[in-house]
Amino acid sequence: MKIVIIGGGFAGLNLVSELANNPEFDITLVDKNNYNFFPPLIYQVATAYLEPASISYPFRKYLRDIKNVHFRMGEMVAVKPDQNIAVLHNGELEYDVLIFATGAETNYFGMENVKKNAIPMKTLNDALEMRNKLLQRMEKATLNKNSRERRKYMNIVVAGGGPTGVEVSGMFAEMRRGILRREYPELSTSVSNVYLVDGADALLAPMSKESQQDTYDALTKLGVVVKLNTRVTDYKDDVVYLSNGETIQSKNLIWAAGVGCRAFDGIPAESFGRAKRMIVDGNNKVVNTNNIYAIGDTCYMEADAAFPQGHPQVAQVAIQQGKHLAKNLKRQLKGEALTPFKYKDKGSMAIIGKNKAVVDLPSPKLHFKGFFAWLMWLFIHLMSLLTYRNRLTTFWNWMVSYFSWDQPLRMIIRPEKKQRVAPGATEPPKV
Repeated sequence: MKIVIIGGGFAGLNLVSELANNPEFDITLVDKNNYNFFPPLIYQVATAYLEPASISYPFRKYLRDIKNVHFRMGEMVAVKPDQNIAVLHNGELEYDVLIFATGAETNYFGMENVKKNAIPMKTLNDALEMRNKLLQRMEKATLNKNSRERRKYMNIVVAGGGPTGVEVSGMFAEMRRGILRREYPELSTSVSNVYLVDGADALLAPMSKESQQDTYDALTKLGVVVKLNTRVTDYKDDVVYLSNGETIQSKNLIWAAGVGCRAFDGIPAESFGRAKRMIVDGNNKVVNTNNIYAIGDTCYMEADAAFPQGHPQVAQVAIQQGKHLAKNLKRQLKGEALTPFKYKDKGSMAIIGKNKAVVDLPSPKLHFKGFFAWLMWLFIHLMSLLTYRNRLTTFWNWMVSYFSWDQPLRMIIRPEKKQRVAPGATEPPKV
C-alpha cells in the first residue's frame, strides 16, 4: 500500500512509528520543515529558557533506519482525487491512501490589523521571531527617555487564556521580577504590566473549576493583570483595543487566542467544517472521499459518542488517532473490519510558573496543584520529547533555570538583510 502522509507532527509521526519497517507499506512523509518540533514547549524557546534544538529533531535523522519510509520536504498545495495524486509546491506524489496530519495554524478571526502586527505562537519560527523582537524592544526601551513611550516597549499583552496563554504569561511575570531587575537596571524603576486577555469567564476553560481558580489566583499573585469576558478587537498604532472599551498601550501583543486549519484544493467544500477542519467518519476517513484520511487537529469527528462536538485539539488526540489509523490500515490489508476511533482522555495540565502548575485527571477524578503538579508537568513533557538527546538537553536547561533563576540564552540572533551598493552607484539595485 502506497501511503502519503502530509505533516510530521504528533499524529503523523505516531502513524509512521506504528507502520515502521512493515514491508506491506511504502510510506512518504511530507513536511514543509525538515525537522519535527514539540509545540507545547515553544513558549520556552520564545522566552529564551530553551534552545530550539532542545525541542526539535531532523526528520531524516529520525527516519534513516526505517526502511519503508521516505521523507519529502515540501508544502501541500492541492489534491487530484480522481488521479490519486498529491500536488506539492515542488512536485507531485502518487498514493493509494492520502493522510492529512497537517495540524492547525493561527486563527486571527478576520482581524487584519492583528494578523499584521501581533506576534503568533504556533511554530518554532514564531518562537524565534518572538524572542528576537522582545529582546530588541527591551534594548530600545533602555534608550527611550520618555516614560510613556518606554512603557509601550515593556507592556506585554497575551491574548488567549488556554494553556499557552497561561504559561507564557506566568513566564513573563517571573522574568519581570527577576531577570529584568538584574540585567536591565535602566528599567528597574519603570512601570510595566503583563496582561492576559480572554473572552471566556474563566482561564483554562476545558479544565476543572479548581484548576481555573488556582490558575487565576497564582497569576494575579505574580502580578499578571487578568481580564476575563474580554476580547481583543483590534491592534494598530501600538494600541490594543478590547471589547469592553478599554485600550492598552503596547508594542507586544502575543496571539494565543485561537487556531484554525487550512483548506486544500481538491477536497470537496462540503468536507470542511468549523474552522476549516476536515469532517471525518469514525474511522478518520474524510467524508465525500474514498481513500483520504485526516487525523489530529485538522480533523473534526462527531462519531465518538463521548465527544459529539468533536475532539479537543490537543496532543493526545493526535497521538491516539495516528496509532489507531495505523491499526486500521493493517486491518484493511487483511480484509478485516475497521474499528471506530474512541478517544481516551488521559487528563490535562498547565504550568503557571516555578513550582506552580495544575493537573486534572479524569479517572479517578483528581485535581493537583502546586509543586507536585509542577513535577508531574515536567515529567510528562520531558518524556514526550522525541529523542533521548532532546530529553537530556531540556532537563539540563531546566535544572540550570531552576537553581539559578536564570538561563543565559538571551541572544538576538537573526540574519541581517543588507543590500550592497556597487562601486559608482548611488543606491542598491532594485530586485
